[in-house]
Amino acid sequence: MVTVRFDGSFPEWRTRARALLQNHVAPHEVNWASGNESAGLFDIPSPAPSAESEQRVRVPRQLLDELEMAARYRVENRWGLLYRVLWRVAQGDSSARMVGDVDGSELHGRIKAVRREAHHLHAFLRFSPVDAGDGPQHVAWFEPAHDVLPWAAGHFAERMGENTWLIATPEEGVCWDGRQMHHAQPCPPQWRQLAQNAADPGGELWKAYYESTFNPARLNRSVMESNLPVRFWKNLPEGMLIPQLMSRARAGAQRDGQAERVAAKSGKRIGRAAEQAD
Repeated sequence: MVTVRFDGSFPEWRTRARALLQNHVAPHEVNWASGNESAGLFDIPSPAPSAESEQRVRVPRQLLDELEMAARYRVENRWGLLYRVLWRVAQGDSSARMVGDVDGSELHGRIKAVRREAHHLHAFLRFSPVDAGDGPQHVAWFEPAHDVLPWAAGHFAERMGENTWLIATPEEGVCWDGRQMHHAQPCPPQWRQLAQNAADPGGELWKAYYESTFNPARLNRSVMESNLPVRFWKNLPEGMLIPQLMSRARAGAQRDGQAERVAAKSGKRIGRAAEQAD
């Protein structure tokens, strides 16, 4: 078994994978050990990358893009699948990239999950303004399921212009100084502290607005949790309100189609159309 020890980044993996292909090392003969992963007792080191090789390894550019995207998916031994797909394509088996193939299906499933997590970052991240002197003007804390931060954070750089901001996560952080993105892994303790302790002065106003616009008659818990997963609630200003609002809906507000405080006001009660039809 050949042990490949590398820093856990895609560029380094790509370099190591190219060397393995040049030396005709099959996927089942490779043990990928990134970061602090331990090697096996009888493993042998991987071959060094060769600058002068009789065989040039050529693969489609689109495949490399797919592998890089899938590499952001957090799973044990994430690199084994990537090399298996790369090996098969390099051997002329292009079906490894197809959804109908076992490996291709897993590859595209990971890509889909990574893209969805990037969407979650864009949709559920909340910046809070801070007065940190020379530091960032806005900070946010987020807990992504996959390694999407450096790639997906460019979304905010495009939209916030020269405003400076910081996003901290349990594993890493990015900081935008108005011109350039800075990435740190692991996330510096001061970044974590700043992001987790920030208080949004408009938070209470936002929660009041969210509660007043909540429509209990249209509550569908399964759909809501599919579009706004429960794991994000704790880091959203309105997250603490959601269980209360759902509880009120089940307790009767859903029947009237009104928030409790609205239904308590004087006036003629008008039931929902479906209820009247009964």
